[in-house]
This record gives sequence, C-alpha cells and structure tokens, in this order.
Amino acid sequence: MTVQNFHRRQFLRGALGTAGLAAAGLAVPGTARAATGLPPDARVAAEVRAEFLHAWNGYKKYAWGHDQLLPVSAGYQEFFVDGHSVGLSIIEALDTLYVMGLDDELALGVDWVKKNLDLDIDGNFHVFEWIIRVVGGLLAGYLATGDKELLTLSKQAADKIMPAFAQSPTGMPYQYVNFHTGAESGATPPVAEIGTNILEFGVLSRLTGDGSYYAAAKKAYQAVVDRRSSLDLLGTTLNVETGKWTDPTDQAPNPPADSFYEYLWGGWALFGDDDCLAWYRLFTAAMKKYLVETYGGHTWFKQVNFQTGALLSRDQSELAAFYGEILAKGGDVALGQSYYRSWAYVAGKYPVLPEEIDYTTLAATSKGNQLRPEYVNGAFDLWVLLRDDYYKATSYAYFQNMKRYNRVANGYTIVNDVTIRPMALGDLFPAYSFAENFKYWWLIFSNTSRYDYQTGYLSTEGKVLRGLRGPTAVTS
Repeated sequence: MTVQNFHRRQFLRGALGTAGLAAAGLAVPGTARAATGLPPDARVAAEVRAEFLHAWNGYKKYAWGHDQLLPVSAGYQEFFVDGHSVGLSIIEALDTLYVMGLDDELALGVDWVKKNLDLDIDGNFHVFEWIIRVVGGLLAGYLATGDKELLTLSKQAADKIMPAFAQSPTGMPYQYVNFHTGAESGATPPVAEIGTNILEFGVLSRLTGDGSYYAAAKKAYQAVVDRRSSLDLLGTTLNVETGKWTDPTDQAPNPPADSFYEYLWGGWALFGDDDCLAWYRLFTAAMKKYLVETYGGHTWFKQVNFQTGALLSRDQSELAAFYGEILAKGGDVALGQSYYRSWAYVAGKYPVLPEEIDYTTLAATSKGNQLRPEYVNGAFDLWVLLRDDYYKATSYAYFQNMKRYNRVANGYTIVNDVTIRPMALGDLFPAYSFAENFKYWWLIFSNTSRYDYQTGYLSTEGKVLRGLRGPTAVTS
C-alpha cells in the first residue's frame, strides 16, 4: 500500500467508522479482509436499480395510484388531503424511472397520471410541497418523455396555487390553497416555504413562455431579502400579510430555512439571475461570519438571533446535510467538503442518520430516520464537482446501511428510533424516496447516458430540471 493510499484509508476510517469502512468494501485494520476497495461501479449501479425496483414493486402491489406506501402493514396513505390521492409517488418517480432506463414502468406511470390526476379537490394543499413535488415532478416527467400533456398538467398544477402569491399583500405566498374554492390560508410560513419555488417556476416560465411564474417567485424572494437584519441574517418565519418577523432565530442552513438558500444558488446556476447570485453571496458571507463554527474538530452551523448574532442553540438537522455541495458550487470548496465530512463522521456513529443531533455531543435529539436523502444528495453533487471517490465510498456505505436497517419485505420503511438495537421501525415509504436517494446513488455509480453530468441540475426534491438526454428527453 502506498503512503498516499494509507493516509487516505486512515482518513476514511475516521469519517466512516469501522462499520462504515466494512460496508463500503474497504479494509478494516485488525481484520483479515483484503483491501479490495469499492465494488465495480456497474455492480453497485445494478444493486441500486434492484433495490429501487424492490420499493417500486411494493408500491405497485399495495398502493398503486395512492400517494404513499405503508410497507410494513401493506397499506397506503394520502399525503395532501385525507381521502384524496394525486398519485404522488408516481409523479415523484417519473424522471427516476427514466434515468434508470425503466421505460415500461415509466409508461405505466405516465398513463396513470394522464388518466387519473384530479386537481379539483375540496381541501387545503400545502403550497411548498405541491410546488417541489407535483409541479416539479410533472415538469421533470415532461423533460424525460416529451409528453406535452405532462407540461399542460404541470401548468395547471401551478395555476392552482398561484392565489397564494397573488392574494398576498407582500407577494410572499400563503402556506395553503383550497383547490376547489381557491381560498388561501396560513399566514406565517418559514422562509424555505417562501423562497423554494424559483427553479420550478422558472423552468415552467421558460417552457410555456409565461413569465408570471418566475416573476411571482422573484417577488417573494425580494420581499424576504428586503427584511434581512443589519447583519444580513434572516429569521425563521414571516407574516405574509404584515411583513413582520414572527421568529427571530436564524436557522440557516437547517430547516425550515434550508432550501431558501439552496434556490438562490439554483436561480443563478439555472437561469443566470444576477440578483440570485448577489443574494446568495450576501447571505453566505453572513453565515460564514456569524453561524459557522468548528466544534469538536468538525464544521457546523450554530443558531443565532438574526438581529444581534447572539447564540441560541447548537442543533443540526439531517435536512441540512446537503449544504456542503451548495457551498462548494458557490466557490467555498474547502468549507463545503468540511461540512460534508462532519456528517460522514456522524454516519459512522449512527448507521442511518437521525433526524436531528446536538452537535456538541452528537446525541440524537430527534431519533427517527425518515429515509432522508440530503446526506446522499451532498455526496452526489460533491462527487460530480470534484470526482473524488471518497464521496462514492461514503455514499455506498450509507446505501449498505439503509439496506440493512430500512429494508422490509415490501420495500423500505422509516425508522422510529436509530439509537436502539434492533432499530424500532415505522411504517412509511415517503414518496420523495422515489425521487431522491436511489436516484443519487444511481447517478453516482451508473454513468448513465441519459443524464448530462456536465450541465445537469436537480431541484431540492431531486427532480432533474436540466440535463436529461436520450431518445425521449427534451431539453429545457
């Protein structure tokens, strides 16, 4: 073993832990296992595809046409409104099916959507979730297939929630819209729900020639930026009617603020919007000055009062684990790598990540695992950017751990407590898992010709909004 490889293995051991090294196929000191390295990419890709199909077939068997599978009880649940399905899992899966080359399954999904998607439902739909999941999913489905009916449905889906923007005195959207009456409600959304729409709305505007969607997203962003503190920090929640802050904690990049900042970079990367780039740089500089700290040898983001900078807490959510890739894309490569390594270290302690930790002790403060994709999202984008096999190794280790702890007979399920053995299982396969984890692993290891690794761009919900290619894909 060369000196370089020795140091690399020592580094991986510290980041992954012994169990993680073994799962990744890397030699564990003190064992007889040979230093074989990662399995061939093609073998891993085939394994990922098989596991996706394991989950997909469970959904088809027990929940087809419903929003989400309950894999343990072999049942289903609806996501937005009880008793009313929009086929959420199918919509979430469309572009994943495409990039994996599962064209027959894709055809089944498209057929269901075109025949069954009903948008006239008397119930309150969550605007943020509707945009990233349904509007974005239908857009990605159109980009994958070229089926113009999916683009029409995406536009109709966006029109359903436009009253949340149009009826707001500030332009910041309400949280809910009733699809039958058009009535809006929920006046105090967090900043992520206000800002996480410019990618989906921007692509929709570009494809339809109707600029009103992008204009609404930009107006909502501007309203938040204008309310930043003198430290260039943001609180958590705003009243969209009065424009006043209702929570003074700067949570960045944790939820419920996370994707607000993610989409600032995305607005620049996808559309060349100079304002989005300027705002991203403004808030990143403030985050680096007031929020970033090294604790226990690892990089984290503390929570502070957005007006004074006073420390409020030192918690960290798995939903922020993607953020290293945004920092790296934005030019802060070392900081982005360091933040990802912090989460890789936590993954050495908890084989599947808990929802939240206290980063001063690494104790799990929210002990469940909701099959979140952010850690693997970070690995994917950092690997694409840097082509460092460290990100393959860490993501592969996590794939093996999810197979061990989250896999059940009818697919995969959430875990209620990752700190006990055996882990306490829940009973849910979130629809976003069809859009994200498996897709990231597939793209890392498959080298598929259906995705352009140079220009591709994925939304916060893992929807490919640029970079699909192949016999049916259309460019955006």
